[in-house]
Amino acid sequence: MTKILFCTDTYPPQVNGVSVVTALSVTGLRARGWEVEVIAPKYPTDIPRIFEHGMTDEAVTAIPSVPMPGYRDIRLAAPARGTVRDVIARFQPQLVHSATEFMIGRLGQRAAMATGIPVTTSYHTDFAKYTESYGVPFLRRPVTAWIRRFHANAARIFTPSEPSRQDLLALGLQDVEVWGRGVDEVLFHPAKRSLSLRQRLNLGHAFTFLHVGRLAPEKGVDVLLDAFGVVERALGSDAVKLVVAGAGPSLAALRSRAPRTVTFLGNLDRQRELPALYASCDAFVFASTTETLGLVVLEAMAAGTPVIAAPAGGVADHLRHEQNGLAYAAMDAQACAAAMRRLVEDRALLLRLREEARRTAERRTWEHEMDRLNASYREVLSRAAR
Repeated sequence: MTKILFCTDTYPPQVNGVSVVTALSVTGLRARGWEVEVIAPKYPTDIPRIFEHGMTDEAVTAIPSVPMPGYRDIRLAAPARGTVRDVIARFQPQLVHSATEFMIGRLGQRAAMATGIPVTTSYHTDFAKYTESYGVPFLRRPVTAWIRRFHANAARIFTPSEPSRQDLLALGLQDVEVWGRGVDEVLFHPAKRSLSLRQRLNLGHAFTFLHVGRLAPEKGVDVLLDAFGVVERALGSDAVKLVVAGAGPSLAALRSRAPRTVTFLGNLDRQRELPALYASCDAFVFASTTETLGLVVLEAMAAGTPVIAAPAGGVADHLRHEQNGLAYAAMDAQACAAAMRRLVEDRALLLRLREEARRTAERRTWEHEMDRLNASYREVLSRAAR
C-alpha cells in the first residue's frame, strides 16, 4: 500500500477552505487505496466538531499550538522538528504533501527532503495580496519571496485555479498543476431546499441572499453589507434578507455595520446544516478578490444558487456573467447592489442562472478531482523512482 503524509497548519475542527480541501483529500485517497497520515496543530477540545471528513484520530499527529494574537481561530504550531522526524521514521511515507507554507508544512518539507522523500505542495492562499487587506503592503515583496522559496522545493505544486497557476509560473516555479476545483454535487444539491429552515430563520417569502465564509478583512464582507443596505432601502426589509454564515476576527465590526435585519449564524455543520442553507437561499453573494478557488462559490452553484461575485482570482474560473451568475466590479458596493436588485426583479433570469449554476457544478465533481489527484501523485512517485 502506498503511503502519503500530509503536513498542514490547518485541519478540522478548524473550518476554512484549506482545511476542508485537505480533509477531503485524505478521505478520497484512503478510498483509492492509499494509507494516509496527517500532522496538524492540536486544537482546543471545546471547538465544535462541525466537519468530520478525514478525522481518524489515530492517523493524526497533533502538534502543540497556541492561538495567533488577534485571530484566535488560527493556531500557531510549535517548531516540533523531532516529532515530524519521528512520524516520518515510523510511518515511512513514499510521499510527503505540505498543504501549507507555515510551520508544520515547512517542517514536513525539510524532514522529507533530508531523507530523500519527494515532496509536493499546495498553493491555496495568496498571502501576498493579504498584506494590503491587513494594512501592511510593504510586506508584499518579502511575502512573495517566501512563497517562491517554499514551493521551489516541490516536485509538483497543486493550485486550484488557472490565475493562481499563472501567478506561480510568473515567479519562475515549474510543474504547477491546476487541481482542487471540485465540489460534492450530491451533498450540495437543490433538493436540500428546506421550507422549515426558512421559517426558523424568519425569512418568510423574502428574496434571500447568502454569504458563507471566514469573516476577515480580506474577504470584503463589508462591501456586501453596504450593497445589501442599498437594496433593502430601495425594496423594503420584507422583500429582501441577507444571511451570513461563518466566523472570524471581523465578526464584531461587521455586526455593528450591518443593517439590523441581517442574520449572522456563525459556523455551521458542513454535513447537516450548510447544504440546506445554500439550497434554501435565492442567491449567493461574494466579495473576496484574493481567492485561489472560492470553494463556497462552487458549493452554492451545486445547490442551484446563482452567484453574484467579483470575477477575480479563482472565482473567475467558474463565474460566467449572465450564464451561471452575475459579475460586478471588485469592491464596488453600488455595482454589487445593482446586480442583487436585478436578480430580485428578474424571475426569468434567476431561474436560468439557477439551472446553469447547477450544471457548472456537475462538471466539477469532487470524485473526478480525486481521481486526478490519485493519478498525479502516482506520476510524481514514478518519476522520482526513475
